[in-house]
Order: sequence, then structure tokens, then C-alpha cells
Amino acid sequence: MKIARGVFICRGGSRTRPYASAIGCVETLSPATEGATWERASRRVTEAWRACGAFEWVTLGYLGWMLVLLCAFRRNIPHATRYFAIHCAIAAGILTLAWIGARSANRAWQFARHWYPLAIYIFYFEELQGLVHAIFPGWFDAWLISFDYNFAGVHPAAWLARFANPRLNDFMQFSYMTYFLFLVILPAILYAQGKRAAFWTVMVSTAIAHYCVYVIAVLLPVESPYFALASLHLAPLSGGPFTTVMEFIEAFGRVHGAAFPSAHVAGSMVALLAARRYKRWLFWICLPFFLSMCVATVYGRYHYIADVLAGIVVGAIGWAAGQWLMEREGAVAAIR
Repeated sequence: MKIARGVFICRGGSRTRPYASAIGCVETLSPATEGATWERASRRVTEAWRACGAFEWVTLGYLGWMLVLLCAFRRNIPHATRYFAIHCAIAAGILTLAWIGARSANRAWQFARHWYPLAIYIFYFEELQGLVHAIFPGWFDAWLISFDYNFAGVHPAAWLARFANPRLNDFMQFSYMTYFLFLVILPAILYAQGKRAAFWTVMVSTAIAHYCVYVIAVLLPVESPYFALASLHLAPLSGGPFTTVMEFIEAFGRVHGAAFPSAHVAGSMVALLAARRYKRWLFWICLPFFLSMCVATVYGRYHYIADVLAGIVVGAIGWAAGQWLMEREGAVAAIR
């Protein structure tokens, strides 16, 4: 076999063939070539890591926790191998996107680089459906039901049901839905104004708050009043268009578990505190909607009062931690 510049000739044949198409011939890389290949791969990984900012640090850290969880408790997790492969692919995708985003000025790549966190939050929340019992097989709702009853002297969801009517139900469902606006409005304003450091501070803080919620949800599985208080036979909350939309979302996206702390409250708390710092006028607009949403989480039987209080605390911690992390060296390395 003779090797020459990317082709080799198999004796007994009349044609030169590319390496991949040769049949019955074996070619191995020389030590120098193999070393150069590993060096290029190592350099690409290093470049990708340097392109990462604080959001990637936090997200890859959460991915590390997930991979450890999947390995340590794989017997308790259906399709653990599939989850593992998906999370490895997500990690590779994040590094690739950071690397491309740092090298390319293409607007589409830059937009994807800045806004992919929203899809990450949703995916990680939805996957909790299959992960909440990775460590503990049961539910801890009894503790929170007891806390709520001692705190309010009643079961809050049952007590609020006496005020139910279609108009109030629809307003409460609208208030609950404002969570999705909290995630987008302030970052969109900051992004449009080119304030990238402020934009990423909000994104990083929101990520920390959400990931804390997801970790706690696995360590303390809680299924929510909707399931745990089913024996009270509370009447369904019928309403108008917002109720219909929420029923549609819940029909396809409801997660059985992951109620404590409230991700809605934690994420919205970050947005509220960020608005207070960056856009004070927006803070005053958002505040009444935030308070309404906190009530709506209990009124709609999505959460306990304990979930709301814990969500406020986790959101505040996320905001403080995000600001601290964004002050570290290299936190803004990938920002354009």
C-alpha cells in the first residue's frame, strides 16, 4: 500500500481511492498526524470555553448536576440513558453556539446566542416530569399542606374557591400567565437598547433562580394542591379566553411535581428586582401584576403559600447571585 497526499493505492487495483471509500485496505495516522488532530480538537474546545459567558457557566454547571443525578440514580429514572445522551448533546450545542456566536457577526447567530436561554428554561422544567422521583419515591405535600393550614387557618385553595366566578377566574389565569411576559419584556428592552451587560445579568440571574428551583424539586418532590387536594372535590375554575388558554397549556405541559418552590414566582421575582434596577418605571407597572400572580398561583391550585414564599426567596437569591457572578472576570467574554 502506497500513501501519498490524502489518497492511497491498493495493490491489485487500477485506481486511486479516497481513504473512506477503500475496501480491504487499512491506513493509520502517523503519531505526528494524530497529535495534530488532538491539538486542533483541544484548541477548538478551549476557544469554545473562552467564548462562554456567565450564563454558560451556570447552565453547564446545572448540566453537570443532571449528569451526576442520572448516573447515581439511573435505576430510578426511566430512560436514564436517553436523558444522559440528550444532556450531553445540549452541552455540546451550548459550546458550539457560544463558539460560533463569538466568531460570527451574523445577526441570526447573534440573536440565537442571546435568546436560546428561554428554550432551555422550558425544556429543563418539562423534563422534571420524569426526574422528580429520582431520589425519593413519594411526595412531601403533607408538610406544605400542614404549613399552609397553620399559616392561614384554612386550606387556602379551598377557601379561595368560595369567591370563584368566571370573570375572577379569567383574571387570575391571566395573572398567572404574566410569568411568560416577565421573562421577556425587560430583557427585550435591554437587548433592543444594546445594553448587553444588563441583558445578560437578567438572564444569568433568571437561570440561577430557575436551576435552584429545579434542583430543589428533585430533592423535595411536591405535586401541588391540584393533585394533593383532589379529595376535597373543588369545583373546576371555568372562565373566559385566558382560562381556555391555560387549560390548553396545562393539558399538554402540566408537570406532575416540581411545585416547590414556585418557578413562576422565582423567575418573576428576578424580573421585578431587575426592573427596579434598570427600568424603575417598569417596576411600578409590573409590581401589581406580580402580586396578582402570587395570589393566582394559589387561587388556581398550582401552588401552596409555602411555594410562593419560597419562590420569592429563591428569586431574590438568584438576582443577588447573578449580579455577583456577572462581576467576575470573563463573565461578559461572549457579549457583543
